[in-house]
Amino acid sequence: MKVWRLIPLLEAPGQVQMAIDEWLLNQHQQGLHPPALRFYTWSPPAISLGYHQRQYPASWHHLTWQGTSVELVRRPTGGRAVLHQGDLTYAVVTSGFSGRRLQVYEKICEFLIQGWRSLGLELHYGSAGRGYIHNPNCFSTATGADLVLADGTKLIGSAQLQRGNTILQHGSMRLEPETKLFTQVFGEAAPSPVDIPVTQRGEALIQTVVDAMTEAATHCFGVQLVTQPFSETEWQAILTAKPAPTSEP
Repeated sequence: MKVWRLIPLLEAPGQVQMAIDEWLLNQHQQGLHPPALRFYTWSPPAISLGYHQRQYPASWHHLTWQGTSVELVRRPTGGRAVLHQGDLTYAVVTSGFSGRRLQVYEKICEFLIQGWRSLGLELHYGSAGRGYIHNPNCFSTATGADLVLADGTKLIGSAQLQRGNTILQHGSMRLEPETKLFTQVFGEAAPSPVDIPVTQRGEALIQTVVDAMTEAATHCFGVQLVTQPFSETEWQAILTAKPAPTSEP
């Protein structure tokens, strides 16, 4: 059975989280690191921009929430802006998946579908066309790479980067977002809250979701997950490669 590395749940600033994902991608592409799965949260709150996203409000560089600056970072993957507050992000770094990009999305997203099914939610893929590129907000539309509830409410927005045979796919799961901050950022009403059928909230909810997704990943990918935190040497390499803050458009 193939072994993947499971990196423990990590809370950190967006610049650090994106540096980790890109470092894992580069290391795996060079054959220096096994496939990896990780889950993380963003502190302070942040807006992540798609790699090619150039149009967004200049005011995003000066946002604050509860006395803290909202960080603006750029993902190595594509897609639209995502507000990271009250969400949980997953990241998969692997290789060996064949097929068109959307087929690869579906192969990777299967563990999310099965994991959320075990928690009582049935998800399916969105159906938005290319018109989504004109909206800066990722969660205002759901493409075939995103997972939605039966009523169309989007729970998970994902983005992907392929370098040769190596894939980074990460995505945001809306758990307990602050609707006022969403409106402040995007100037529109927040999507309907998702009624998650578990009793836990806060950190306990996050851990419940992580456990369910981790269990589903072992079955969907047919792998053994071995938990291994980053070593001091790895942290030094990751932080050395951390990208500079996003400049104003």
